[in-house]
Amino acid sequence: MRILFWGTPDFAVPPLEALLGEGFDVVGVVTQPDRPVGRTRVLTPPPVKVVALREGLPVLQPERPRGDAFLAELTALGPDLNVVVAYGHILPVAVIEQPPRGTINIHASLLPTLRGAAPIETAIRRGHTESGVTIMRMVLAMDAGPSLYTARVPILDDETGGELRNRLSEVGAQALIEALALLELQLLVETEQDHALATFAPKIEREDARIIWHATAPEIANVVRAYDPRPGAFTTLRGLEVKCFGVRASAMHTRVDVAGTVLAIDDQGMLVACGEGTVRISDVHPSGKRRQSVYDWAAGRGLAVGDVFGMDRESVG
Repeated sequence: MRILFWGTPDFAVPPLEALLGEGFDVVGVVTQPDRPVGRTRVLTPPPVKVVALREGLPVLQPERPRGDAFLAELTALGPDLNVVVAYGHILPVAVIEQPPRGTINIHASLLPTLRGAAPIETAIRRGHTESGVTIMRMVLAMDAGPSLYTARVPILDDETGGELRNRLSEVGAQALIEALALLELQLLVETEQDHALATFAPKIEREDARIIWHATAPEIANVVRAYDPRPGAFTTLRGLEVKCFGVRASAMHTRVDVAGTVLAIDDQGMLVACGEGTVRISDVHPSGKRRQSVYDWAAGRGLAVGDVFGMDRESVG
C-alpha cells in the first residue's frame, strides 16, 4: 500500500516513524511551510519535514492544500491512501477523495467526544479521566467521519497537556499500524459516529489560558495542567503577566477575603488561595524573564506573601 503522509508538528513524528519502521511504502510527505521561530525569527522546518528529509522522502509544502497544480503533484506521487496527523489545514474533498482508498486521520480523542483543534488540552481542562485516539475516515465535516479504530488511555491526576500529548502521539502511532494491518486484511470495520453525542474542543484562544482565581482549586489546577507547557496558563501581578506551571490542588480551608492571595512561599513553591481551596504552584515564567522556580522568583523580590494575583481582572468570569 502506497501511503502519502500529511503532518506538521512533533505529535505527527511518531506515526510517520512507525510507518517507516514497519516497512510501509511512504511515497511522500505533505507538511506546512517553514516558519520563523523564536525571538531571532530563524526560518525553521516543521518536525515532520526534518524526518522526511532524513529518510529521503519527497516533501510538499503548499501554503494551502488545494488547486489544480497541487492536485497534479499528488497524483504524480500515486498514493493508495492518505494518512493525516495534525497537518494543520482542512483538506478539500478533491484531496480527501484523490487516493483510491481515501483518507484516514489520527484524532487525539475518543470520538465523537471532543471534535476540533484542541482535544488534549480541553480534556484536561474539563476534568476528564480518560482520553485516547481515534483512527477515523476523513470526510469534509470536521472530525465527523466513521471510526475505524480506537485506543483508550487514562488521564493521570497530575498529567500536563504536554505529557498527555506525548503519550497519545505514541499511542496513535501504534493504533495506526494496527488499523492499517486490519485494513490490508479487509478486517477493519467502519462505525458511524453518533453525532448526537458530539462535543467540541475549539482552537485555544488567549483568554482560555487566563487563571480565574475565584474558581475552585481543582478547576484552576486543571487549567494550569492543560496549558503546560504551551501556551502556559497565566495571571497578572502588578500589571505584568506571569505564567504558572507545576500545580497541585488542595481542599485546605483559607481565611482570606481575596482569591489569588499568596499565602505561603517555600522551596516547594507558593500556596495561593482560590475561590474554594488552594493550589500550590512550583514554577513561574514572569513577563520579560526566564522560567524559574517560585522560590528563586521570591528570593529575587519578584513575589512576597500577601501579594494578590489577578487584581486587575477581578471582574472576569
